[in-house]
Amino acid sequence: MTPLLRKLLGMNWALVFWMYGLLIFGVFSIESAARHLTGGGEFFASQQKKWILVGSGVYLVTALLDYRWFRWVAVPLYVAGLALCASIMNSDSEVHQITLGGLSFQPAQLAIAAGILMLAWLLQDLPRLGRRIPKVGWLLEEPMTKIGVIALVAGAPFLVVVKMGDMGSALVWLPVALVAMIVSGVPFRYLSFMALIGLAVLPMLYFIVLPQASERGTARIELWLDMLEGREVDLSGDAWAPHNIAVSIGHAGWSGTGYLSSEEQGSLHARKLIPFNTAHNDFIFPVIAEEQGFRGSLLLVTGFTLLLVTCLFVASYARDPMGRMLVGGVVGLFFAHIFENIGMCVQLMPITGIPLPLISYSGTFVVMCMFLLGLVQSVWIHRRPVKAAVAVEKEESQPSGLIISSDVR
Repeated sequence: MTPLLRKLLGMNWALVFWMYGLLIFGVFSIESAARHLTGGGEFFASQQKKWILVGSGVYLVTALLDYRWFRWVAVPLYVAGLALCASIMNSDSEVHQITLGGLSFQPAQLAIAAGILMLAWLLQDLPRLGRRIPKVGWLLEEPMTKIGVIALVAGAPFLVVVKMGDMGSALVWLPVALVAMIVSGVPFRYLSFMALIGLAVLPMLYFIVLPQASERGTARIELWLDMLEGREVDLSGDAWAPHNIAVSIGHAGWSGTGYLSSEEQGSLHARKLIPFNTAHNDFIFPVIAEEQGFRGSLLLVTGFTLLLVTCLFVASYARDPMGRMLVGGVVGLFFAHIFENIGMCVQLMPITGIPLPLISYSGTFVVMCMFLLGLVQSVWIHRRPVKAAVAVEKEESQPSGLIISSDVR
């Protein structure tokens, strides 16, 4: 059996199944969510299929390559992501996108994918470097050194993205950094101390730093708090979108209004009460919840849960710290996107512009998600060296009880 065929047959097919199940679910959801836009839902669904085809190629190549080779592109991708984010830092655009060669994408997504690669590479190789330096090498293995590395790698793009005004993409860095600390072995007492320090400085961040970085973000948080506490809000103004989104989810019941439902069936999306310009990406969950009801929402959340649990299963079989960190970072990234996107629709979180992985129409973000899941698949395929896998295969192919030795005369 050739190494390539061995890798293909040795893929984690559960991971493939959950990923493509969510992608197919997303295509049908986009067709309904984008029906009010120019070109109709069929156009956006077909575009999403094209992006999935591109992502499938990226996924397959990434999965078959040894994930350890990607550390050589971590620094160039990280620097490129930071530079692209800095180039639109003072832009007034609300979508925070950049166009290169006719291709539009959000550089914040490139920065966080590269950041996960950087963290995985540095947190594995720094202790190895420390063991080669007798006198000061122990410093590289100290918890504070790991915390400093994580703070530097995650903090730079976090501050740049906050300056861009994209608070949703910036907040994703927090769970990714937390996962990096846990996977790298930072003791619980350090994590507890940092959590207490964070709570202590939170008022200063909210009242001083956040208004200077994003007045829009402060207004959204205040509106969210007012709605949670039942205060009077302007339902024809700033509270129009979060109110109608929550109502569309709440009135659907168990079975929902039905796929591509009309006004006569009670669909708020058909009446354009869900923000139809962004219903196919940021607000796709309310469309799913309204049309498919609680059962459809439960099916979607279950699919995401199974995907993340499968990734954690892969992490438990990783052969080195870099593999565990890669999978942990991907799980943290996906969880943050899922929690933020669904949470803002059910008023657990303030409204933020952040897509739902594998479901929302987001073009290059779908490819980025499939690339990251390809890294997870690579960790599974290369969980043991190829030479060891060949040796095991030869051993299993020998008849039981037969001993082959070069010493037998």
